[in-house]
Amino acid sequence: MALDGQSKNSGKGVWKSGKGKGRHHPKGRQLEDQAWEEICTLLDGLPRDRDRLIEHLHLIQDRYGHLSAAHLRALAEEMRMSMAEVYEVATFYAHFDVVKEGATKPPALTIRVCDSLSCELAGAQQLKKALEDGLDASEVRVLRAPCMGRCDTAPVLEIGHNHIDHATPEKVDAAIATGDTHVHVPAYEGYDAYVAEGGYETLKDLRTNGNWEAVQETVLASGLRGLGGAGFPSGKKWGFVRANAGPRYLAVNGDEGEPGTFKDRWYLERMPHLFLEGMLIAAWAVEADRAYIYMRDEYPAVLEILRREIKALEDAAIVEPGYIDLRRGAGAYICGEESAMIESIEGKRGLPRHRPPFVAQVGIFGAPTLVHNVETLHWVARVCREGPEVLNSTEKNGRTGLRSYSVSGRVAKPGMYVLPAGSTIMDLIAASGGMVAGHSFKAYQPGGPSSGLLPASMNDIPLDFDTLQPHGSFIGSAAVVVLSDHDSARGAALNMLRFFEDESCGQCTPCRVGCEKAVKLMQADHWDKGLLEELSTAMIDASICGLGQAAPNPIRLTMKHFPDEV
Repeated sequence: MALDGQSKNSGKGVWKSGKGKGRHHPKGRQLEDQAWEEICTLLDGLPRDRDRLIEHLHLIQDRYGHLSAAHLRALAEEMRMSMAEVYEVATFYAHFDVVKEGATKPPALTIRVCDSLSCELAGAQQLKKALEDGLDASEVRVLRAPCMGRCDTAPVLEIGHNHIDHATPEKVDAAIATGDTHVHVPAYEGYDAYVAEGGYETLKDLRTNGNWEAVQETVLASGLRGLGGAGFPSGKKWGFVRANAGPRYLAVNGDEGEPGTFKDRWYLERMPHLFLEGMLIAAWAVEADRAYIYMRDEYPAVLEILRREIKALEDAAIVEPGYIDLRRGAGAYICGEESAMIESIEGKRGLPRHRPPFVAQVGIFGAPTLVHNVETLHWVARVCREGPEVLNSTEKNGRTGLRSYSVSGRVAKPGMYVLPAGSTIMDLIAASGGMVAGHSFKAYQPGGPSSGLLPASMNDIPLDFDTLQPHGSFIGSAAVVVLSDHDSARGAALNMLRFFEDESCGQCTPCRVGCEKAVKLMQADHWDKGLLEELSTAMIDASICGLGQAAPNPIRLTMKHFPDEV
């Protein structure tokens, strides 16, 4: 029977209108034979599992420089997924360039200029403009980018996969002229050197004779807490995960995206096996069936180091092939939130999950999952090898332990410094060679943009867990950026909120709309303090995850401590 004037099915599976010519193929984007053949060749021998989607998108992006609609359609066909699923993931991540039919492909070369706070202070905007003015836009694309984890060498840019520290237009011109657009892997301690110093002996002994509860007590006795920012006692997580029936997994959060933070990169580019042994000890403790390492795409050198050294572990029979699954992020800060990271590992958009249930109960593929930060596992290995006193024997200002501080901004020697956890901002400035000549200490960011800004007058607070909360801030990942009298607290706060506006996943309205409205309000000549405070309260109370809940901190602390600027 005809519907709305339509004739019967023609017999070819296509409905035709009585007045029109009808369609000669089904609805939707059609599969192109050449694109499908290219995708099959690219994925030859690789699994088509749903959770490999982001890895396969990287392969296409790396090979062709963009993701064409034809290739996305072919990938959907090959992975037995809908085009909508593939498209929503590809468009969520900043490092994928989706190109529709008839649209212009991006140039062969892309330059990403970091414009987070440390690089902003070092002249990132002037650098970006100079590059835009001096380069042919049809051959080179210049983009602004969030923190690349190299704040100690600001300003920084990435040309292809080559990071240029203390970047200048002249350095860029030289890199383009010589084709130097590939990753540079620094010298580091490889497998043989690590084993020669006793590496993996602790792991082997634990696997043979160890008691996981005794190891857990050792870790708890050391005082080690989660060093990704949350600060939860590390050993306690093990018991929570083991309390749930298997299979169980371990996930390493290597998405070090908090602007000002580079400690994890610092460790991984120098001593990756200390982290890897700590990871395998934690995996042994919870009887993990597999260990996933989620590493940010902004760390191409680290990714290459881990590929090499995981292969070395497999060759040495320390782990079975495939036990360590290295996953590559794609430019989404939100994936530093543990449940968003797990969504990304599963090949989805990095949207934070509602909790409960917590990931220790329902994590990767619905299984109990232990999540640790890179530096946390570095210390797990050291505590197991050297005893809990490697941390708990250090005391300062009533605090116990050591912290890895990433220090950048207006100090003479930016870098990563391991200092007592009770250290103050003055201790950090002193360790960093003091202030840059001609600059006076004005303010500091104690733990990334989420922690806001504190004035120089508050210079006697130990920078550790639990000490900054009474002041409306927190230590987070210990990403310390120092500002001077040459800088604007108002401008720094706006830089932080622009970052949150860009990086909000968009899932919840308070964060998505709140960050956007805050940026607009903060650009006014005079801040509407009442409205900004009301907006901040709504974001803190109603946002799903820590991004929206912490984003108002720069607003509130700037209004409190730098009222003359706003």
